[in-house]
Amino acid sequence: MMRHAPATERNREPLLAVLREVLPASGLLLEVASGTGQHAAFFARAFPGLSWQPTDGDAGALESIDAWRASEGTPNLLPARMLDASSDTWPVEHADAMLCVNMIHIAPWAACQGLMRGAGRVLRAGGRLVLYGPYFVEGTVTAPSNLAFDESLRARDPAWGVRELGAVTAEALRHGLTRERVVEMPSNNLTVVFSR
Repeated sequence: MMRHAPATERNREPLLAVLREVLPASGLLLEVASGTGQHAAFFARAFPGLSWQPTDGDAGALESIDAWRASEGTPNLLPARMLDASSDTWPVEHADAMLCVNMIHIAPWAACQGLMRGAGRVLRAGGRLVLYGPYFVEGTVTAPSNLAFDESLRARDPAWGVRELGAVTAEALRHGLTRERVVEMPSNNLTVVFSR
């Protein structure tokens, strides 16, 4: 049941360094699109004061997340819950922080819209939404690897694709979120931090 994504092993340490700067010491963190559960298990151990709520829209992913949870035995990692980011029905009413890794480009645009709508509704004042993944940034040269990745995503599903950071930011602003910082990461990815 435990799924494994090699990219998770590669990006978790650089992402952890940013998370240590922006996440609160305590409260509830809602992770949207937790995937395999590897990040949830790793980050929950690194932030013992946070109750870490993993979610995903795929039943198989939920099984994998819970298998990682059982394997790691991290007490602050909560049982996985179903969450379709594009839906207006979410399994939590309030969160002190949110994390979403590698979802926006492998989902329809409606998922990004729903994520921002949900963050505007669920995040407490001052709470942060942290995104990680590839983005196109207007005015900068796009890495050839991101162009090729975008092409491969759109070949798999025309509704997918690397998103423009400006469009994602505009969607966030519509729901009361302000972009605080953008951090360049390995493999031409970005960590983007929004606050409510």
